[in-house]
Amino acid sequence: MKKPIWSTVGTDTYALAESPFWHPQEQRLYWVDISGKKLLRMHASQSGVEAWDMPSEPGCIAPAAKGGLVVALRDGVYRARSWGGSLERIVQLPYDTSCIRANDGKCDALGRFWIGTIDEPKAGRAAELFSLDCRSGAPLVTRQAGDALTANGLAWSPSNQVLYWADTPSHVVHAWDFDVQVNALSAHRTHLQFAPKPQGWTFEDTSYQGRPDGAAVDVQGNYWVAMYEGRRVCQFAPDGSLLQELETPAQCPTMPCFGGQDLQTLYVTSAGHGRSAAELVQFPASGAVFATRVEVPGLPVNAFAD
Repeated sequence: MKKPIWSTVGTDTYALAESPFWHPQEQRLYWVDISGKKLLRMHASQSGVEAWDMPSEPGCIAPAAKGGLVVALRDGVYRARSWGGSLERIVQLPYDTSCIRANDGKCDALGRFWIGTIDEPKAGRAAELFSLDCRSGAPLVTRQAGDALTANGLAWSPSNQVLYWADTPSHVVHAWDFDVQVNALSAHRTHLQFAPKPQGWTFEDTSYQGRPDGAAVDVQGNYWVAMYEGRRVCQFAPDGSLLQELETPAQCPTMPCFGGQDLQTLYVTSAGHGRSAAELVQFPASGAVFATRVEVPGLPVNAFAD
């Protein structure tokens, strides 16, 4: 496993940092702290992190083509026209918010916002994947997939012909053929299947490679996935073969994204909540956002269209 040189974005750690994206026009990195109910951002030329408190857990965010953000909170999807401004609810997604909330998500090439959910009790495989299309005015919500526990790993190939989606507790990454024009998935298959978590596992046991959390794709079509509890980010070729593993400074990396002017800075969020005292002693930066340089640039973020 390769040991890259990591730097830390800002000086703070977060309970559950997730959903990072690089805003090319603003030259800012955005991310969320789901458990901390905050949106966060940091300009490339500045050292301070700006925080914006949310009324409920922000599962995922994306930039909007007309400015501002789109935000998936527990009780619906919201439009923020400006940082720190009002939140305008676009739609409430069709699930029980008492036990299900939004989790991983991002926009496709045509500006639809895709939102995966998490089945918090982990009892009914109730996690699903929805797409939200607001290009024609009235919001159109389409259920795209389901039968999962924790939606993660959403990404598209550079051609937009393949969609990836992970179910973290099941240790699986799915793939579908994707028709971006008609917004349809077909030809489902298992793209990656990882070994299950050993019973009684503790962080000292490095044989466990972790389970797939958030993901991103580079310009060559390689799939980069954060392996939660695996202390690594893995890069897989389009055929599913492992290209490299980058060891992370936290046991629980949560999601990578590509940023910087050349999109060759790999940013990785991580989690600090629920970790043992012994693990936090060994990995005191758990919950921080990390950055390192990579050889292959990533794909730019897609913006929400409304």
